[in-house]
Amino acid sequence: MPYGKFDTIIFDLDGTLIDSAPDLANALNQVLTESGRPALSVPEVAKMVGNGIAVLVERGFTATGGLPDDLPNKVEQFRNAYTHVASDRTIMYPGVMETLTLLRSEGYRMAVCTNKPIAATNIVLKALDLTQFFDAVTGGDTFPVRKPDPGHVIGTLELLGAGAAYAIMIGDSINDVAAATDAGLAVVAVTYGYTRTPVHELGADLVIDAFDKFPAAIAELENNASKPKQIV
Repeated sequence: MPYGKFDTIIFDLDGTLIDSAPDLANALNQVLTESGRPALSVPEVAKMVGNGIAVLVERGFTATGGLPDDLPNKVEQFRNAYTHVASDRTIMYPGVMETLTLLRSEGYRMAVCTNKPIAATNIVLKALDLTQFFDAVTGGDTFPVRKPDPGHVIGTLELLGAGAAYAIMIGDSINDVAAATDAGLAVVAVTYGYTRTPVHELGADLVIDAFDKFPAAIAELENNASKPKQIV
């Protein structure tokens, strides 16, 4: 088991562990073009990620001419399309496999808490051989609420049998920081994700610019009760 205060880590997925924007863009563009809308670039779609698929589809249509009358149908179209392409071009960020291996060897309980639908989440985790690291996985449709509602994080902790005071969350967006903070967790934010808000304005306890710096961030939080906001 870990030697310090923290024994549990909750991970966001998209923009934190994986770069899924190419596949999300692929699925979204299928729906847009079938509706007579122009396709969006991967960087444009990346900035729309983080609030679940309904919001992603809404943002995609808003950016290409306005909301359609049958938006719920478009969301279901996207869900079906994305399930078929979810792992085609999605990759792990550098250092993820090595760092998760290290953290698992040190005995941390670990879980994924993502707004991505659970079916697509499991497809991606399996394709990238990441399932082995997590004791629980919760998606945007696992509970009645999702991030930024703290209930999503609290529900994930309950599945682990873990306490918020002994847990850290790592993510890339205001949803991650808000949900974790309101649930009572320490929070680390990454600079390389999909955030629409500048990372240093998210209010995380620490900010890191590469995933392999996360163990050092854990040590910093262990050693400094004031939890300074800085790049490790």
